[in-house]
Amino acid sequence: MKFTDGFWHTRPGVEAQYAAEAYDLTPERSAAGEQLVIHAPTAVIASRGNTLNRALLTVTLSSPLEGIVRVRVEHHQGARTSPGFDLVGAEEGHGRVHVDDEAGELVTGGLRARVTPGAPWNLTFLDGERELTRSGHKSIGYMRLGPQAPVPAEPTGVSGVTENGLAPARTYLHTQLGLDVGELVYGLGERFGPLVKNGQSVEVWNADGGTSSEQAYKNVPFYLTNRGYGVLVNHPEHVSFEVGSEAVEQVQFSVAGEALEYFVIQGPTPAEVLERYTRLTGRPARVPAWSYGLWLSTSFTTDYDEETVNRFIDGMLERDIPLGVFHFDCFWMREFDWSSFEWDPRTFPDPEGMLARLHDKGLHTSAWVNPYIAQRSPLFAEAAQAGYLVKRADGSVWQWDMWQAGMGLVDFTNPEATAWYQGKIRTLLRQGIDAVKTDFGERVPLDVVWHDGSDPAVMHNWYAQLYNQAVFEAIEAERGAGEAVLFARAATSGGQRLPVHWGGDNSSTFISMAESLRGGLSLSLSGFGFWSHDIGGFEGSPDPAVFKRWVAFGLLSSHSRLHGSKSYRVPWSFDRGDEAPGQSAVEVTRQFTHLKRELMPYLHQAGLAAHEHGTPVMRPMALAFPGDPATENLDRQYLLGPDLLVAPVFSAVGDVEYYLPHGGWTHLLTGERAEGGAWRRERHDFDSLPLWVRDGAVLVTAPGAESFEHDYAEGAMVTVYPGEGDGAARVTHPRTGEVTVFTVNRENDGVHVTSSGDQPFRARLAGEEPVAAQHRTAVLHPNTKE
Repeated sequence: MKFTDGFWHTRPGVEAQYAAEAYDLTPERSAAGEQLVIHAPTAVIASRGNTLNRALLTVTLSSPLEGIVRVRVEHHQGARTSPGFDLVGAEEGHGRVHVDDEAGELVTGGLRARVTPGAPWNLTFLDGERELTRSGHKSIGYMRLGPQAPVPAEPTGVSGVTENGLAPARTYLHTQLGLDVGELVYGLGERFGPLVKNGQSVEVWNADGGTSSEQAYKNVPFYLTNRGYGVLVNHPEHVSFEVGSEAVEQVQFSVAGEALEYFVIQGPTPAEVLERYTRLTGRPARVPAWSYGLWLSTSFTTDYDEETVNRFIDGMLERDIPLGVFHFDCFWMREFDWSSFEWDPRTFPDPEGMLARLHDKGLHTSAWVNPYIAQRSPLFAEAAQAGYLVKRADGSVWQWDMWQAGMGLVDFTNPEATAWYQGKIRTLLRQGIDAVKTDFGERVPLDVVWHDGSDPAVMHNWYAQLYNQAVFEAIEAERGAGEAVLFARAATSGGQRLPVHWGGDNSSTFISMAESLRGGLSLSLSGFGFWSHDIGGFEGSPDPAVFKRWVAFGLLSSHSRLHGSKSYRVPWSFDRGDEAPGQSAVEVTRQFTHLKRELMPYLHQAGLAAHEHGTPVMRPMALAFPGDPATENLDRQYLLGPDLLVAPVFSAVGDVEYYLPHGGWTHLLTGERAEGGAWRRERHDFDSLPLWVRDGAVLVTAPGAESFEHDYAEGAMVTVYPGEGDGAARVTHPRTGEVTVFTVNRENDGVHVTSSGDQPFRARLAGEEPVAAQHRTAVLHPNTKE
C-alpha cells in the first residue's frame, strides 16, 4: 500500500506521522526475558511544549529465540491488536540488553539490534559487525487516511469491503527496512510472478485466483534476502508489502490498526534463515513414504464410478506404471451435497469393500473434502442447529451459492464444531481412506461473526490453518505420527507444519507449467518443505508434448499427482500410436515413475531434512548456491534434495537453457561429465531432461524396488561421484526409523564404502560396474589417490 507521492510528499488525504527520534531507552525485564523499550515521538522534542498534541510511538525490542529479534511498534496500546501467528517454537530467556550514552542494544546469538538515542530515528540490525538492514529516518510511520485519500482501503481481490460489513481502515502503521546495493528479496508465499520480488507490490491476502495472476492461495508475510537475513511480519490479517516499489531503497510493510510487530531473523545463509524461521513457526511434519509415489485422480468434474476407477488402476498396472495413491475427487459425494461425507450410492454402493480391494492391490487412497456444508446435505441442519457454522451479525447462518447451493462454512474457532468435523474425517479414514485433499479455504467472508470473537480480517487468512490443522490432527490420531498427509491448497505462515500443499488451478500450457514452478520455488523460500502441482495442468486438456514434459517435471518434484478439471489424466489418453520408441506418454510416465521409486532412499532422506531442519525438498538455486550471482534470479531449475539438479523442459521440441553451477557434474541418465560455472543450451527427447548429480555426492538408490516404502538399506546401490575427501550418506527405514549410514573413505587401495547395517548392498564409482559388499564393506577401484 503506497502512502507517498514521490520522495517528498504524501498522497492527498494521507496524514503521516513518523518516529522522529529515540527519546529514551529503557531496559526492562519480563517473564519472557530482557527487552528494550524505546519511546519515539513523532517530532524532535526540543522543549516541553513539543510534547503537546503529538503522537508517541512505543518500540519494544525482545527475542523469542536465539538469533531472532522481535520489534513491536505501538501507537494506542489500549486498542484491539492482532493475535499474531502461532509461534510454536518461541522460548523464554533470550536476548540481553545493554544501554549506555552511545546506544541501546539487544543481543541474541550473533544478531544485534542497535538503537542510537536522539534524532534522527535509527535502528540497525547487525550480524556481528556486519550491517544486515536498518530502520532509519521516516521508516516508522503512523498514517491516518482521510475520506479523500486515494489509498486502497481493502486488499487486492476483496471488492466491496464496506458492502461486506467491514469498514475500511483509516489508520495504519508501516515500517521500512533498507535494501543494500544488489540486495534481492524472495518469499512472501506461493507467488507465480518473478521469483525475485524487488519492484513488486504484494498483498498478503488469500484468494482463489489460479496460478496466472498476482493473487495467491498461500500468502506468507515472510521474506528473506541474499544479504543473510529474513523478516516475518507477525500479522495473520492483511499485510501490504512494497518491495522496493514505493521507496526503491526499502522494503515497506503496513498493517491496519494501532500496532505492528515483526521479527528480524539471522542467517547468514538462506538455509540458516529458514532453519530459524521454521524453528519459530514450526517445521513440516514427517510424511509417509508411500505419499511420494504417483497419485492418480479422477479429476474434478468428470463422470466416474468403481468400474472407471478399476479401469484406470488396472490400465496403469498393465502398462507397468507404478501407482501409489488413487484419489477420489469431489463427486465421490452426490451433487448438491458437498460436504455430506457420504459416498454417492448410485456410483459407489460398497465404498468399504471397494477401498479394501484397492488396498489389496497395494494402493493407498485419498478423498476430496472442503470446509463447506451444502444446504441439501443431511449435515447442514445438524451443523446449523448446533451452532457449528459461521454466522452473520444478526445470528443467521452465513450462506452462499458458490460451488454448491446454500453452502455454510464450518466455524473452526468453535472447539465443538472442530471435533464434529474431525469425527466425519475419522469415519472416512475408518472406511479405508488414507489421505485427505483439503480443498478451498481461501474465500473466507468478512461480514461474519466468529464463535470465539475473532476479528474477521484476521480469520480471512488464518482460517486455512485451522481447517488444515483440524483434518491433519484427525488423520494423525487415526494413523499415527509420520503417517498423516494432506493435499492442501490454502495456507499462511505456519501452514508448512501440515504437508503436503499443491499449487492450485493452473492451465495446460508450457507457460503455466513454468509459472507453477515459480510458485513452488517461492513457497519453498517461505518455509514450506513439500510441494506438488497438477501434472499436465488443471484447466483445459494438455497436448501430448505438454503432458509428457510435465510428467518428467512432476515426477521430479517432492510429490506427484495426475489431476485435471474436465478430462482424465491417464497417460494413454495422450498417445496417438505413432510415437518413436521411448517417446510415448505411457513410456515417459513409466520411465520417470520408476526413476522416482529408484530414488526413494535419497528423496525420503531429503524429506526428513525438511522435517528436522526446515530445508525444502525442492531447493531454489539461490538457496542451494548462495554467493553465486548467476543463481540469484533462476526460476526454471532447482535442486531436488542436496545433490540432484533438475531443469524441466518447457518446449515441445525439447530446447532448454539452464545454468550449471561451479564444480564437476555427472548426468544421472546418461553418465555424461561436465564442468559447471557456465550456461548450457540443449535439446532433449521426451524421455530426457537435464538431471545432474554434483561431484562429491554419495547417492543411495534402490534399483528394481517394487514399492516406495521398503527397507531402503537392503539391496541398496551406493554410487560414489568424483570428488576429494571422504563422504557419507544416510538412509532411514520408512517404518522403523532405523538409520543406516554408508561411509566413504578414499584409501590407498581404492574407495571403501562401509555400511553401519547388516543388509546386503552394492556400491560403485559413477560410470563403473557395481561391486557387492563383503563383510559390510565394498572396495571400489581404481585407486583415486595420487
